[in-house]
Formats: sequence, C-alpha cells, structure tokens
Amino acid sequence: MQTFGPTMNYCSSCGAVVSREIPQGDNRLRFVCAGCDEIHYHNPNIVVGCVPSWEGQVLLCRRAIEPRVGFWTMPAGYLEIGESTEEGAARESEEEAGVVVEIGNLLSLVSIPQIGQVHMIYLGKLNSAEFLAGEESLEVKFFSENDIPWDDLAFPTVKLTLEHFFADRSRGEFTLHSEVLRRPETANNKQ
Repeated sequence: MQTFGPTMNYCSSCGAVVSREIPQGDNRLRFVCAGCDEIHYHNPNIVVGCVPSWEGQVLLCRRAIEPRVGFWTMPAGYLEIGESTEEGAARESEEEAGVVVEIGNLLSLVSIPQIGQVHMIYLGKLNSAEFLAGEESLEVKFFSENDIPWDDLAFPTVKLTLEHFFADRSRGEFTLHSEVLRRPETANNKQ
C-alpha cells in the first residue's frame, strides 16, 4: 500500500522514536510511538471552496502562490481544524477574493488518492459584485462561460467543477457530482 506525506521519526506527543507497524486491531501500517504508544494516523487533507456566481458569471482567482502560480482557480484551500466544510469554503472566498459568499449545496466531491486529498466545492451566491484580490491571488475576475480561460486553469478539479457548474446551470438544476481522479497508469508507475 502506498503512503503519502513525510516520514515520521519522532512522536509529536512525547518526542520518543516511532516505528512503522500495524497496531493491534488495525490493518494498516502506522507510525507508533515506542514511548507513549501514541498511534499517529496520516489521513487525506480536505480542500474546500466554492464557485461564486453573480448575474450569470463566476468569480475566479489567478494564483499568486505555488503550486501553479499565474493559473486560474475558484477560491479554495485546506479546511482548518474547528471549521465546518461550509465555513472553510466561505473563509477561503473571503481570503482569496475579498468576497462574502452565501454557501449553497455541495456541487463537486472529488477524491484524489495519489496525493491524499478530497476536494469539496460548493455553490456560492454573491450578494454584490465587489471583490478584492487577497494575498494568495494575483487578480480576481468575473468570467462568463464563454470567457473561462480553460487552458489556464490551475488544476483538473477546477476544470471538472466548472464543467459541471455550467452543464447543471444550462439544465436548470444543480446536482452533486462525485468522482475519483487518478493518474493514468504508465509503464513506470505500475506495481
């Protein structure tokens, strides 16, 4: 089984050495502390965001940070401890685009196992057309469907989510789209 993230050498609770083992009652390798018996789980990160819309257009941000500086995305980022997914999506919208957004239904749920992430993107309703590029955005701009910079989108999840958004909007009904993105198998990564 493939694991993600950094190797752990020392326990974050007591500082003792950890080893990789399958704890009793478990079925996966974990980092287990030799000193305090703490089991350290490494689980996927949750990315939350929304597709903010106003009068038929969507608000996108051009990234000012790696990865993919200069490419366009909807406001999104890692969920913080103590937040609901909706609260995280609203916070990311305010931080990256300077907007207060009313979070609607979940539009897109995308699992990306090879990088240990789950993306949850909501519908977002703006109450005004005012926005401001945040620290992580080079610029923020409204786009109609025909003007989306499809070749300059930051991530495959952004493209999938926007395609779902516009297809659902044209049908007059938004539904939840759940999918798994995997890297294509190649001769070099087959095991």
